[in-house]
Formats: sequence, structure tokens, C-alpha cells
Amino acid sequence: MKNQPNRRRDTRISFPPTVIHIKIHSGTIEMATSRVLAIVTIFSMIPGGIPSDVKGSRGLETQHLAQKSSYPQRRLKRSWIWTQLFVPEEDPSLGVIGQIKSDSDRGDLSIKYILTGEGAGDVFEIDEFSGEIRKLKKLDREEKAFYVLQAQAINRKTNEPEEPQSEFIIKVQDINDNVPQFQNETYVSSIPEMSPPGTTVAQVTATDADDPMFGNNAKLIYSILQGEPYFSVEPKTGIVVTSWPDLDRETRDEYLVVIQVKDMLGLSGGYSSSTTLTVILTDVNDNGPTFQRHLYTFTVSENAAVGSTVGRIMADDGDIGINARMTYTLEDDLEESATFIIQTDPVTQEGQLLLAKPLDYESKRRYIMAAEAVNDHVDTRFLPLEEFRDKTTIKIVVRDVDEPPAFVSPVYEWKVPENAAVGTVVGSVGAADTDTHNSPIRYSIDKRSDATKWFRIDPNNGTIAIVKALDREAASWHNFTVEAKEETPNHLSSAVAVFIKVLDINDNVPRLARDYQPYICEGTQAGELIQLLSAVDLDNPEEGHHFYFSMVPEKHINPNFTIRDNQDNTASIVARRSTFTLKDRAHYFLPVVVADSGTPTLSSTSTLTISVCRCQPAGHCPTAGVESLPLSLDPSMQTVLGILVCLVTITADMS
Repeated sequence: MKNQPNRRRDTRISFPPTVIHIKIHSGTIEMATSRVLAIVTIFSMIPGGIPSDVKGSRGLETQHLAQKSSYPQRRLKRSWIWTQLFVPEEDPSLGVIGQIKSDSDRGDLSIKYILTGEGAGDVFEIDEFSGEIRKLKKLDREEKAFYVLQAQAINRKTNEPEEPQSEFIIKVQDINDNVPQFQNETYVSSIPEMSPPGTTVAQVTATDADDPMFGNNAKLIYSILQGEPYFSVEPKTGIVVTSWPDLDRETRDEYLVVIQVKDMLGLSGGYSSSTTLTVILTDVNDNGPTFQRHLYTFTVSENAAVGSTVGRIMADDGDIGINARMTYTLEDDLEESATFIIQTDPVTQEGQLLLAKPLDYESKRRYIMAAEAVNDHVDTRFLPLEEFRDKTTIKIVVRDVDEPPAFVSPVYEWKVPENAAVGTVVGSVGAADTDTHNSPIRYSIDKRSDATKWFRIDPNNGTIAIVKALDREAASWHNFTVEAKEETPNHLSSAVAVFIKVLDINDNVPRLARDYQPYICEGTQAGELIQLLSAVDLDNPEEGHHFYFSMVPEKHINPNFTIRDNQDNTASIVARRSTFTLKDRAHYFLPVVVADSGTPTLSSTSTLTISVCRCQPAGHCPTAGVESLPLSLDPSMQTVLGILVCLVTITADMS
């Protein structure tokens, strides 16, 4: 057997060429060098890598030794024992990496060795005569860390196995050929400002594709290239912590930390890579509001509308977000706090001063008040409670303006009956000049409205009177504007709305709701409903309409029809007999009287024409109450028409 030297990049291990022959007899165990049971010459070996089937075979041998008296002296057959073969990755050299032999191999080439399993044939091959195992290509542990193979020895003559098939492992031994890589190219983390030293910022994690169980190839060490002295990193875990006290966001709110990782525990010859960690300082409430001015002065016109903005004040706060929110208030013990209010603008955080009551220059020309700004959220870890508020003074000067006349009432509304006489006074408006000089006022109706057709106004005292008879049915409301103008060079004016409601009187007679065309079918029985009537009235009494229906009073009762008042503003025409035919009479005339409930009571009479109709089976009159007498046909014509009807019916059935 040839002795092959063991070659490896870092370690060289040589085994002596002695071949161990183990024989097991009934009483003794002999070791010799004459024959080979199974031998693997390897370059590097880790003890203890014995497969489970080997343990089983050893247990079996022990059992045989314990029972040596039960068996005759003979050599016991056992499975091959394989340990792992180690091949360095990325080693470009090819050739023999080990050898297997059977104890039946006498060197006469009668034994054929076969290699199967992972990589057999393309990565590894075996010399079928010598049992030498050769590597065929360069290996990459990160691509495949080990190969599981099976070896078998077969007698070439009998083609029977000389040894049972056994499994062994060729492990690819790691070298440091991979650069450690961070899981993220960049990291972003945030911590509150003013965090104490040692506060965890983030953990950066790198991985190395090399074997973590072999040497220091995948043993990583972290360090900071940029970011000191504010931050530091734990060398083994990659946890970044603060190392500088009182990091202030208002001074600097973002830091860029560059972190490096090295394999080989940072020793020379290793690989390294780096990543960046962006540290953002979040705000805490470590600043209180501060007014930059001790006095704010504003000017406002006395005619400023209630709710208008008088001015804005601002307290600076170095914080942001919720920590910068503040509420402005006015001192409650000052009289001026009722005239003005202040509210916080949610966008700009300014104090918006608003007018709460009308101003009058002639009554009060200056206001002085105190304003306070207080943080909505305070944190006494950073500042005492009193530093979360600040005060300032506000001075407001009222500016005099020439104001238009003011009406006594904001709106005027009157009621007048539609039969009011021309010249009747409906009401009067009044306005006054609120300025100190108290100028005279002239009144007028807006010429753009048509109210001047029915009303006039006294320009001196604002009295409004009727100049044309009113008709509620033509216009139930008259709405117009009255203007009051000062007799000054500026001619300031103001306007007010006037609403005049025209009240109804009973001056319209009621009438039937529509032009009824009732009809009665031949064969109608006495008591049947012929037509349902309703009425309309242009008047609009406050208690609502109530109509009464009746027939024209006569000396004799109408023998054909009667009118029944339903007491719900409707009436029913009802037949009084059952002998209506077209031969007797085609039309009947029925006068109907409709009266209202007004004062005085008004009524109207309408005469309805009731037509007699040969109605269809469902009671419908095809001529809607107007039907002519049937044409008389001679018998021959009737026969022809009958035949035509039969032909049409037969044709329809065939189709």
C-alpha cells in the first residue's frame, strides 16, 4: 500500500504506512500487518466521527467476546469504519485525498472499488484498483460544506461484495474567503434628546458566510469609525449606545455614525465592511414658552366686526410637536378680558386676539391687559413647573371712524289686511347717527324694488303708508329695503329689511276643482256613486278651507240624482234610480252649489252634464262619457260582418 502524504494549507498531519490487521478469535485479539481489513489514508482527521452503524458493529463485537465460549475460533466480519475526510476549500490542487482498502485485497487486482453518493463522478472519483480517492475540482464550503459518500468493494470474479457498503463523509474545510456583510446597508434609529449615557440606540448585525465553528474566520468584532465621542458600540454584539451626556436636539438633531465590522477577531489579514447608522434625536419638553417682547400694541377701528382679528402675539418655544403646543389666556380679573378673547392658532402656535364685543370710540378709547402662554404638556424632569409659562402685556388703541346711522331694529315686519284703505299707515322705521355730531337722517325705499307701487315712506320720520290697494291673491308678501342716509358730506348710509304680510279676506268664490265630465252606465243601480267632487278657493283662511256642496233648491226633488256632502271638502253624486238607458235619454244636467265658510259666505253654481254610456264589462266608458247612438244595419250587412268576424277569428287561431 502506498503512503500518501497529508497536505493542507495550515496543518500537515502524516500517518505511518503501517497497515493494521485486526483478527478476533474466541479467546484473543491479534493485531498484525499481513492483511488489510479497511484502511483510509487521510490528510486530516477529527477523532470521534464514527457513524451509528459503526457503534452498532462495535457493540456486536463486544457481545461476541463476552460469549466466546459459544462460538468456534473464526474471524468475525464487520462493517467498514469511516471517519471524516477534510479537504480545504478553494484549494486549486487536485489529486488523491485518501484511500480505502479491503482486508480481502491481496494486490492481485481482484477487488473492484466503487464510490457512490454526493459528488461521486464529478467532484470525487475512486481508482477502482487501488481504492485511492481523488478530488476533481476546487471546492467551495459556502456552496456545499460536506459530501456524504458510500464505498463498496466487489470481487471481480464473483461480482459479489467483499465488504458491506459503508458510508463516510468528506468535509470541506473552511478558509477565510468571505467578507462580513451587514444585514442592512443603512440603519436609522431615533432616541429622545437628553438621554443618559449608555442608552441603547440600535443594534447593527453582520453575518459572515465562513464556518463559525472553525477558527476565527467568522468571529466578528464591531467598532466605530465615525460618531465618537457621542456614541460607542459593543464590540461583540454590535449594540450602539450613547456615550455623551445631554445630547440637545435644539443644538443638533441628527448624527451620522459609521460602524465597521471585522472578522478574524479584528486580527490582521481579515476582512472588514462598514455601514452607516443615522441617529435622530426626538424632542422632549426641555424648553418653556418665552415672549420676545414685553409689550404688544395694536390699533383697531371702532366699527370692527365682532370676531375679527385684532392682532397676534407669539411666545417662542425651542421644542416641536406636542412639546411646543401652548395655550394663551387673558387675565380674568381685568375688565378688558370680556371685550377681547385670545385663542391659539393650531398651525403657527400664535395667540390670536379676537374682538368679542362691539367697540365704541366715544365710550372707551384704550384697553390694557395681560396675556399668558402656558405649555399644554409639561415635563418636570427637565424644567421646574414655573418655567413652562410666560407673560406679556397687550395694549389696544381704538380708532375713531365716522359711522353710518344705526336702525333701532335689525329688521321690521308688519301685517296688513288686503282690504286696507289707501293711505293707511303700516308702520315706521327709525335710525340714529351714533357719532357725536348726530347728523340728520333721510329715509327712502330702495328704488330697485317694485314696493314703491304699493307703499311710500316719509323721508323725515320713516313712516310707511299704502298708496295702492293690496291683493293677497296677487302678492301675499311685500319685501323691500329701506335706506337711512346722513345729511353729511360723506353721506354715510345703512339699510334695513322690511317685510309686510298681506292678510287674507274672503273675497274669492269657491269653485269646482276641475271641469268634471261624469257619466252613468246603462244598468247602474240606485245608490251607486257616479262622481266624486272637490273644490278650490283662491282665498287662504287661517283655519283652512271648509266647503259645502248642495243642489239648487227646487220645489220638487230631483228624481234621478242626489248630492251627498262628505264633510271632508268632497261630495258624491249618487244615482237615485236604476232605469238609465240611451234610448230614453243621452244626457242629464245637474246644477251643483259650492259654498265656503268665510265671512261673508261666498258660493258658486256649476252645472254638470251627466252622459249615459254603454259601458264595458268592467264599467269603463270607452267614449269617456260621450257616446253616440248605434248605427242601424240591415240584416244582409249584419250577416256579412258576422262572416268577416268569424274569418278573422279562424285565421288568428291557425297562426
